[in-house]
Parts: sequence; C-alpha cells; structure tokens
Amino acid sequence: MGQILLSVRNVTKTFGTLNALENFSVDIDSGAIIGLVGSNGAGKTTLLRLLCGLYRPNQGKVLFLKDGKENNIDQFREVVGVLPESTGLYHRLTAWENIRYYSRLHGVSDSVSWERTLRFSKALSISNDLMRHTRGFSRGMRQKIALIRALAHGPEILLLDEPTAGLDVTSARLVRKLVLQLKEEGGTVIYSTHNLSEAEKVCDRILIMHNGQLRFDGSPANLLIETETSSLEDAYIQLTTDDARIKEKEESEGWFSKQWRQLFTRKTNYSNIKEDE
Repeated sequence: MGQILLSVRNVTKTFGTLNALENFSVDIDSGAIIGLVGSNGAGKTTLLRLLCGLYRPNQGKVLFLKDGKENNIDQFREVVGVLPESTGLYHRLTAWENIRYYSRLHGVSDSVSWERTLRFSKALSISNDLMRHTRGFSRGMRQKIALIRALAHGPEILLLDEPTAGLDVTSARLVRKLVLQLKEEGGTVIYSTHNLSEAEKVCDRILIMHNGQLRFDGSPANLLIETETSSLEDAYIQLTTDDARIKEKEESEGWFSKQWRQLFTRKTNYSNIKEDE
C-alpha cells in the first residue's frame, strides 16, 4: 500500500440528537480500493460527505496529507472526484456538456477533459451517446456519465456511492473493471456498497460500518479469519447483531433552497418544447 492520503481522526457528526458517526477514525492509503459496507443508516454517506469536505465534523478532523503536511480536506476539494447517490445531471445539456461544465469548474481545459472523457466513455461503452441530451437517458446511462464527470478533472481520490446501483449485469461489470484499472494506475477509490459479493470482487480492504461505528477494518480474507466464518455474509451478520437504526437524518433544508427546488422540479410538458431549445 502507498502513503496515507486521508485521515479521519476521532470524528463525530451529529444531526439533531443522532450521532451519524461516533468517534470514528480511519486512515485511507493511496493506491487502494476501500469498500464501505453497511446497512441504511450505518453512516456510509455521511462519511463520504465528510471525506469530500461537504460536511464538517462536530468533533475531530478530516485531513488530506500532502507533501508531508496535514491540511483540512475542505481546502483541497479539487483532489476529490465524487459519484453521489443522485447523479444530478442537467437534462437540457448533452452528456459531454455536463462533463465539460464540471471540468471547467475545476480549471481543466476542454481538450484535456475531452481526452479523458473519450477514454472513460469507451471503457464504459457509452462513447456514442456523448452528444445526446441526458433527458432521455436511462438510470444506468446517467450513472455512467456521472462517473465520467467525477473522473474528468483527474482526481487523486475517487468517492463512489453505490456506483452499480440500477445497472444491468454487463454495465456493472464494466464499472468494476474501470475501477480496478484506476487502481492499477495508482488511483485511490472509496467504494460504498450494500453488496458484499461486489466488495469482495473489487476491494482490497473492507470497512464494515454499523450505527455510526466502525466494526471491522481489513481485507476480506482477514474478515473471515477473525469472525471464524466461511462467507462474508455470515461475517457481516456476526458483527452487526444489534438492530440497525433508522437512516440518518440529514441537515434540514433551508427556506430558499426549498423554494428553488420546488421551482425547478415542477412538472413540465416537454411535448411543447422544441428540440433546439
């Protein structure tokens, strides 16, 4: 394994009276695929949002280590690529325009972004759809474009929240193959999933999370040894015998944000909209 890139130190993140993460500590090494495994409410998404600087901990620190120095991760968001649970694509833009827009926000030239986009789109078998508007895309196609968008600025760390959710078997395999290829090139991937068999296929190291706590940190093989079980499913059940809590409650939505969301999510009659609009 490589050097430590991210360090989560004694982090607690609360929403109201609920501790989404409780005194949580873990180091993320470079050049590894690390699986986050846990049920709904385990704290996986909260951890991902802390790792990219979207959330700040109530206690503890999330640090990015660069050139021997420790820096708060919210000062180095450009090193992180994120595939969120909701893709958030702009439907009036083409797939390429969605990717280019985010690349420009990261200060990446169109030529460099296009080169990376073309490479990853071929790996995901979606290169012929780059100039199509994303309004009619299936969930799997949107997922692939969002993944390319997360990679187009050349991040050092890639955060994937359920990257194969909603994908067919072939597409899911292409995503896993690309993730493994990124690792071979020295990339670091944090891979959140409910699927234990998927974690076993792609992850060097598994973090089992339950009710905001870290229950296991190690390789799939060591998980079986430590729990004296013959399957990852049995091992997981043994480590999470207490009932899972209700999914973590997130920060309340502000008035302005709520009005803005309602304005742009009203039903629209697209049959009256011309193609060239």
